[in-house]
Amino acid sequence: MIGKWIGAALATVTLGWMTPAAAQAQGTALEARFDQTLGTQARAPRTFEAVYQTALEQRIAALANGSQGRIGVMAIDLSNGQEVGILADQRFPMASTSKIAVAATFLEGVEQGRWSLTSEFPLLIPRASARFSTPVAPVTQGKYYPAIDLIEMMITRSSNPATDALLAVVGGPQAVNAWARRNGIAEFSIDRDIATLVRDDGEFNPANHIDLRDSATPRAMAELLRGLYQGKYLSRQSSDLLLASMSRTITGKRRIRGMMPLNAEVLNKTGSLNNTSSDVGIIKTEDGRAIAVAIYVTGQGTRPAREAKIAAIARALYDGYRSPDNARQMAQATYDQAGSGGN
Repeated sequence: MIGKWIGAALATVTLGWMTPAAAQAQGTALEARFDQTLGTQARAPRTFEAVYQTALEQRIAALANGSQGRIGVMAIDLSNGQEVGILADQRFPMASTSKIAVAATFLEGVEQGRWSLTSEFPLLIPRASARFSTPVAPVTQGKYYPAIDLIEMMITRSSNPATDALLAVVGGPQAVNAWARRNGIAEFSIDRDIATLVRDDGEFNPANHIDLRDSATPRAMAELLRGLYQGKYLSRQSSDLLLASMSRTITGKRRIRGMMPLNAEVLNKTGSLNNTSSDVGIIKTEDGRAIAVAIYVTGQGTRPAREAKIAAIARALYDGYRSPDNARQMAQATYDQAGSGGN
């Protein structure tokens, strides 16, 4: 019952057609009810602040209509920092988008001399086990591969056995979380290895339930992408290696890449679990912009419908950031927000 109420409340505040005053009033009322029901720890700041100032924000809000399931979006123009966010501070299941952070944690260890890209590790292949029968799903060792090949498999093909291989090497989920915290990424948490996550998938419906495990906010993921692209977390060599793998991703061709023009370049990582589909990455436009984008979609009825939402939102962001009128509106909105002290 609580989950259904939350879903209805969160769906309502994603609507882009409300007037700013109505959205603000409704958001405040919903926020109070939400906190009374679950406590403030169940939401992130600014979750219900649904006042959209620019045409692009309004367009993305309309596409991210949450009446059929929560949709979270965060985009950052890396040339000037201008942002577009819809439920950007609310937690969503990361699914396989978390693999970017696993790879980054491993590459940090390479830079520290703890292992090398030619070090070989075995695939960790899940063994059959009943859901929730053990805290950690049993796995068996498979073929050994050099780390550089494991990174390629986990990013380009989203290999779960390759991901769990490197996750075990770095020290498990807690090591990746520690890497994220060191780099200022707070609203991010990996709590299970991939074998366990997949085996126990479906415990909750992400369209109307916020599970903080193995989740991140769209804002946190976009910030992770920004730092990776700008060389903030790793050496330029390590960053470029990971970004190059993302440029070769073959999964999710109907997501961010689905409606992109041929002259756009996409470096991305997809994710899929029960009733949720996601895609995060860097979109490079023909006019030289780089945009960090994180899109998390739940519900919508079917996986193709979720993928169509991701494709439409990504194309709207691409077109919106390239539009001179939208650029001027976003710049003015950024100036106005800074002048009023932000939020």
